[in-house]
Amino acid sequence: MSARDERAEKRTVDAGGFAAYETELRKTERKVAGEIDPGLRGVVVAVGVLVAMLSMVLPHTGSANGIEVLTFAPDADAERVTITSIVFVYLVAIFGIGVSALALLTRRWILAWAALCGNAVACVAGMLAWWSRNTPGVGGVVPPSGVGIGLIVAWLAVLVLAFHWARVVWARSTYQLALEEERRKEAATRDALARSLQHRPDENREG
Repeated sequence: MSARDERAEKRTVDAGGFAAYETELRKTERKVAGEIDPGLRGVVVAVGVLVAMLSMVLPHTGSANGIEVLTFAPDADAERVTITSIVFVYLVAIFGIGVSALALLTRRWILAWAALCGNAVACVAGMLAWWSRNTPGVGGVVPPSGVGIGLIVAWLAVLVLAFHWARVVWARSTYQLALEEERRKEAATRDALARSLQHRPDENREG
């Protein structure tokens, strides 16, 4: 094998090794880009989840607590719990507790985004649930009990969770945009280098 062929083979091997390294690097970047690092906000989110859990055992309205509203218990029926309260309690249980805890444990960006959306909707639902406990219904029927401490605590918890998940998701989105910009710059540099190599005359080319 001539020296020229050996150099060509070496370049092929180096290119293959670099391609494998680049592929592994891209996988690592995608994994990192899909994760969150809540930092100290993680502590606040964890406390918010615990407070949301506590709100489920506190009175939502009258003698009916959050769990009884969630399970359609007789006490909830006796208190004439409206659909807005039921929707709010389900949102707290699913997103304020379930998805938030899962996002905090797995640190997945997509779960943090789902927690943000769910808790944001829960904020609106909580306001409507509060309003419904102080507003006459059809035919002027007034609910027998007003807003309970559990509803207030749950609403404050989802407000805090929505705010902090928004900050976490925004920080990760900014990082992802910066990472994509860096990748575009790297791709442009590689393309420029490849074009320069293609136009470079072969040093060993015979005249």
